Amino acid sequence: MTNLLINKYNVAGPRYTSYPTVPYWDEPSFSVKKWESSLKQSFQESNISEGISLYIHLPFCESLCTFCGCNKRITTRHEVESPYINYVLKEWQLYVAILGSKPRIKELHLGGGTPTFFSPKNLEKLIDGIFSNAEKAENHEFSFEGHPNNTTEAHLKTLYNLGFRRVSYGVQDYNDVVQKAIHRIQPFENVKRVTELAREIGYTSISHDIIFGLPFQTEAHVANTIARTKELMPDRIAFYSYAHVPWIKGNGQRGFKDSDLPSAESKRKQYELGKSELDACGFVEIGMDHFALKSDNLYQATETKALHRNFMGYTSSKTQMMIGLGVSAISDSWYGFAQNEKKLEDYYKRLDTDEIPVIKGHILSTEDLIIRRHILNLMCHFETSWTETDNYFKELPDVLVQLEELEQDGLIQMEPSTIKVTEAGRPYVRNVCMAFDLLLQRKQPESQLFSMTI
Repeated sequence: MTNLLINKYNVAGPRYTSYPTVPYWDEPSFSVKKWESSLKQSFQESNISEGISLYIHLPFCESLCTFCGCNKRITTRHEVESPYINYVLKEWQLYVAILGSKPRIKELHLGGGTPTFFSPKNLEKLIDGIFSNAEKAENHEFSFEGHPNNTTEAHLKTLYNLGFRRVSYGVQDYNDVVQKAIHRIQPFENVKRVTELAREIGYTSISHDIIFGLPFQTEAHVANTIARTKELMPDRIAFYSYAHVPWIKGNGQRGFKDSDLPSAESKRKQYELGKSELDACGFVEIGMDHFALKSDNLYQATETKALHRNFMGYTSSKTQMMIGLGVSAISDSWYGFAQNEKKLEDYYKRLDTDEIPVIKGHILSTEDLIIRRHILNLMCHFETSWTETDNYFKELPDVLVQLEELEQDGLIQMEPSTIKVTEAGRPYVRNVCMAFDLLLQRKQPESQLFSMTI
């Protein structure tokens, strides 16, 4: 990878967990009534055939990690747990009433924040409450994010008994200087303990999150972190770039100076080193930022072209519909998106008046659905194709011009109606997707909304 390409393509760009991306949602034409209608349509189409996905956002953390861009509430007061669960279950009851019949849950993920901030007893109350109005789909996949410092044997056993078989642990980096900068002091021994404990209990997929591009981080730090990770050999690894967006996330990402961050060239070297080391010990690159052993179902989903991507990240089984519960959670009916209130107090107030706590959203147009399919194909399979029926939108020639430039730089291969991202182009898949992003091309944001692509 040349510095010329890095300099050319290192621009601010979306990560495409959705299309349209959140800043381009058409909120003036959105309404809760339209959102509910899209939910009912999707539910009727998909509940029996494939089930639905459920994401539950658990926002509390005992301390602030300065690399984190998630919606969180910092507190050491654990009496906040029970009221929050009660509100989440009330929100779920409102959704079940709209859907009109019992949902079949194919995927369930607990994210945060720190899900293991909650006691095992309260997590059991939450999951039991969800399934008092739902049933488990066949071959369901339940997962949660665990903090290595506070995940206990009781957490792992309780969730395992409730049907969870996958756990993800945030590692980030094992270097003391980097950990201090990001306010995440986490010894290797803690990660080792919870990884081995999860295996002993029977979890079939264990994932570690590793970040490159962190403050004070070097190639040697990345190499050491991956070397320690090899000692534990998790089934999956998320190896992704730190997204520095303090203008959006506020003081949480101001625990260090911009000059403390590695350059774009250094970040790319960290990625290439990490990728090479992971490849050497049997991890296969899956989509963007993810790696898996061939024994893991994420790899198997890649081989069968079943890999899917949504607001929960990459998943091995696709559902058309995903409901997000909790403060700031995002839902996806396939025909529309909706996001909940971002402030905890506002979330509670809406539910106190028996309202779905949606604050904004977007109903997808025909054009949106077509472009979404292309971007999803590129993000999951590194290729996409189209037919003459796609050519109705006038901007396609402009898209093709941009794609030709990517082809000249060796990042994609083009045929009359097919695009494939090359091996060299995989680190630039966000840039390839941006060529299809007509909304971004029609109106560039007035200020920087996205992290850099490299």
